[in-house]
Amino acid sequence: MRRLTNSWQIVVAMVLVIVAAGRPLADGANSEGTGSLVISALLILTSLGAAITLERGMTVLRAFILVVGAHLGAYLLLKSLAGHEGEMSTAFFLLVCASWALGWASVTALSAIDARTQAANWLLRLLIPALFGAWILILWEAATRGFGVPFILLPPPSSIGARLVNSLPILAADVRQTIFKAVLFGYVVGSASGFAVAILADRVDFLRRGLMPIGNFVSALPIIGVAPIMVMWFGFDWQSKAAVVIIMTFFPMLVNTVSGLAASGNMERDLMRTYASSYGQTLLKLRLPAAMPFIFNALKINSTLALIGAIVAEFFGTPIVGMGFRISTEIGRLNVDMVWAEIAVAALAGSVFYGVIALVERATTFWHPSIRGG
Repeated sequence: MRRLTNSWQIVVAMVLVIVAAGRPLADGANSEGTGSLVISALLILTSLGAAITLERGMTVLRAFILVVGAHLGAYLLLKSLAGHEGEMSTAFFLLVCASWALGWASVTALSAIDARTQAANWLLRLLIPALFGAWILILWEAATRGFGVPFILLPPPSSIGARLVNSLPILAADVRQTIFKAVLFGYVVGSASGFAVAILADRVDFLRRGLMPIGNFVSALPIIGVAPIMVMWFGFDWQSKAAVVIIMTFFPMLVNTVSGLAASGNMERDLMRTYASSYGQTLLKLRLPAAMPFIFNALKINSTLALIGAIVAEFFGTPIVGMGFRISTEIGRLNVDMVWAEIAVAALAGSVFYGVIALVERATTFWHPSIRGG
């Protein structure tokens, strides 16, 4: 029983299910407790199965039982919301909490699995965060519809997903305008120019001493102050948004690259001087490889800054297309589901962008202790 006590989520789920069993899921004269009994029985069986496999050390089977039972229970609970928005009883929320506890236990069980193959390791690394994100959406859906939260304050994920699917052409046009034009162009130009100036500043001492304080100053400039000026200078199309992105990505790359070039040790530099290496040879064979973690850190920071800068810049003047334009326009019309759909697309694009850079970093700096330790 010691193992069962350590897995407190299963115990909590059992207690919550026992308290809620037999009570109607929705308030009202026509509500019955049959749906509550079915879901309660499912969650109890899931808890018992998980407890038995836990005592016997059957980790994989326990994870399977918990994943299926917790998410099937959550599906049935969300299905019971139809026609009863804002009328759900205490039993409904107790069962939601019980399902969430079993979902937590499922993630814990998956984390305890010892993957023996590379494919199984990758599957677990994808499945665990996917389940974590799924439960954020499940709890969001249950809270907004169960408590009857006004749509204008916070729409449920189901409404956001429906609007996203029905607005794919509009969202695709916004992505092309904001990401494939302003963000990518500004990101590449800003990061490349920051890297080039960092190499020059490393070579010229007075340039380094003069640029670093300016870099800290410019990094503190508010976007909402720079964006209108860029719109006045470069017009309302994507070029002005790319200019904002260039400003936001230039100095993080400059500062990180200069710091990375100074990261190589004195012993390694003395060894290069012993071999009569030139500045270019020392730079290419020693200092740039040592600076790679810093450079990729700047690239990952810039991947988020670029998207934020472009979207905010579109608030201050843009053609009738773009993610920032759509957000500012639709919030004025109180179409909050469309606003959230744009936010979801922006978050997905930013995550993919960041993930691609992280994969390139792992392939490039495989020799670094932080990568080898992962």
